[in-house]
Amino acid sequence: MKKVAVIPGDGICPEVIGATLEVLKKVAPGQFEFREVSMGGNAIDKYGEPMPAESLKICQEADATLLGAVGGPKWDNMPPDLRPERGLLGVRKGLKVFANIRPAKIFAPLASACPLRKDIADKGIDFIIVRELTGGIYFGKHEAFTTPDGEKAARDVMEYTDHEIRRIAHVAFKMAMNRRKIVTSIDKANILTVSRLWREVVEDVAKEYPEVSLNHLYVDNASMQLIRVPHEFDVIVTENTFGDILSDEASQIVGSIGMIPSASLGDNNRGLYEPIHGSAPDIAGQDKANPIGTILCGAMMLRWSFGMNDEADRIERAVDEVLKAGLRTGDIFTEGTTLIGGSRMKDEIIARL
Repeated sequence: MKKVAVIPGDGICPEVIGATLEVLKKVAPGQFEFREVSMGGNAIDKYGEPMPAESLKICQEADATLLGAVGGPKWDNMPPDLRPERGLLGVRKGLKVFANIRPAKIFAPLASACPLRKDIADKGIDFIIVRELTGGIYFGKHEAFTTPDGEKAARDVMEYTDHEIRRIAHVAFKMAMNRRKIVTSIDKANILTVSRLWREVVEDVAKEYPEVSLNHLYVDNASMQLIRVPHEFDVIVTENTFGDILSDEASQIVGSIGMIPSASLGDNNRGLYEPIHGSAPDIAGQDKANPIGTILCGAMMLRWSFGMNDEADRIERAVDEVLKAGLRTGDIFTEGTTLIGGSRMKDEIIARL
């Protein structure tokens, strides 16, 4: 029996997590033990903290964790150490995951939902962003202070070690070996000392993968090239903040942020799987949420944590068949397709497994 910790999250996420559990139970009946734990806003409401120790312990003992997004306006005025997002950082640290994997692939039936010109979209979009997850500004020193002349000021420190850069680079190159063998490393080496170290280490790691082509882009140029020539990208590797921003850009060019799964991996297979969309509390409980991104997270979990490739393939094929049938939730709806709710989308996917 495979143990999966389930963090329902806030806003729409209990809906899409619930849909994913139904899909997993259908595709692999009797193979999972799901254990629900609190994190984020709902944990604050219940326990007064975003990542209770017992919740983290359950995640650490599980074989994988399925996670819904956390947060919402209800908790926006909480102190920084008690905001829902601190729970997310806590579970990532507690599980020792350092590589966030975000695929950006346009499903052929969704080509009309792509905001790019047709001649660009028709060339295909299929790349992976490998984002370093435990370093950089998000985990650096944060300080608010007053200058000697009495002016308010603040600073956030970006810091990376050779070890942190080297291990994420290896993840990217290994993935590229199973794809088109192209790695694009994104930095800001013309300005940042941290980026110069990043580039130096990535180039050193590249020597171990002579079959893989390595190129570098500054982050500002990369943001433009993702729009201009997305078909040229295969595997992108970058630091935490740049990866956070670019992966959201990537999600939009493939049609909708609701379509994109992600995985956070460490040195073992105890992955943390989460859709990249937020908690969207404004549409919670209205059956409008697209469950596909989270359902595809379930497929990623089957493939990467449990080696259940056939079951993962079945889920991905079912999603593709539903889209080919012209069924759409509101975020991917276009003229000539059929608008349905999130619960029916889940039912249609299950019917095709």
